[in-house]
Amino acid sequence: MNKVAFVLTDQMLATSSSWPADMLNSANQAAKTLCPEKAAFELVTTAVEQRPVRCQSPFMLTPSHTLDDCLDAHLIYLPALWRNPRPTLKANSALTPWLRHHYENGSIISGVGTGCCFIAQAGLLDYKPATTHWYYFDQFQQQYPLVKLKRQHFITQSANIYCAASINSLADLTVHFIGQFFNLAVAQHVERHFSHEIRRAYEHVSYFEDGNINHSDESVLQVQMWIKNNLGKTLAIQDLAEQFSMSPRNFTRRFKEATGKTPLQYIQDARITMARDLLQSSNLSIGDIADKLGYNDVSHFTYLFRRKLDLTPSQYRTTVRAKLFHEE
Repeated sequence: MNKVAFVLTDQMLATSSSWPADMLNSANQAAKTLCPEKAAFELVTTAVEQRPVRCQSPFMLTPSHTLDDCLDAHLIYLPALWRNPRPTLKANSALTPWLRHHYENGSIISGVGTGCCFIAQAGLLDYKPATTHWYYFDQFQQQYPLVKLKRQHFITQSANIYCAASINSLADLTVHFIGQFFNLAVAQHVERHFSHEIRRAYEHVSYFEDGNINHSDESVLQVQMWIKNNLGKTLAIQDLAEQFSMSPRNFTRRFKEATGKTPLQYIQDARITMARDLLQSSNLSIGDIADKLGYNDVSHFTYLFRRKLDLTPSQYRTTVRAKLFHEE
């Protein structure tokens, strides 16, 4: 199963967890008929302590796991927080190493509204695009000056990190995740049952770190998102073409027309981008990073990295960390 972890905290908005949970559960039911070969979502809740948390509404939610018992999530939902997020951030500081652990292991991390502060607090949004609830734009920018705040976008994406400005935007994003984990048919089924407008807005209101991701070929867009979420796997062109119901020749032609890159170039660029993030934000060895990104040969990974950036991975890590220290 694909484990989905909903983080619970005091002062959270219950709908920031309950709405996507209902949508994912609906996707599980639809997938039994529409793509029974795909693994279902396993939905769990987790918190710093295994005690009931008090939501902004009168509801109390009890997590099924503590953070220490939930170290293998494929997809993480961080909740929206009511009013000033700072007290909740302080009370849940244990989320910082937990989120870094999952980021280094390739998990998809999504935050909504002021819940995006958890990701920023962990340093995972430094020099990356992000958004948050409009009321906290100025406070967010002041508190996290290294983050590239995109005030005009409701959704942002950078590698495996997603930010949604509102719960409505989170619904858009959840349909997108369903399409990636299952297929477009399941995503459209959930969309029809929860909102007629959800998917329409996703591509138009989102900011993608990869500038070549906004184009009109929906099938290629799905491929791009799948690649970004599966960089550690063996990504053979023929297998990708078959997965998205195209011949290898047609797949390569459409992909290049839409993105300006061949599939192999796109995969290599996406892996190098992820490698840069890991070199900056983690203490993983070069070999571990290469392995996480699907490179069995460290020397080949180093060659590709240097060809792209004119620096070895070690040189890049030294340079970027010196810059971070200087700017702090």
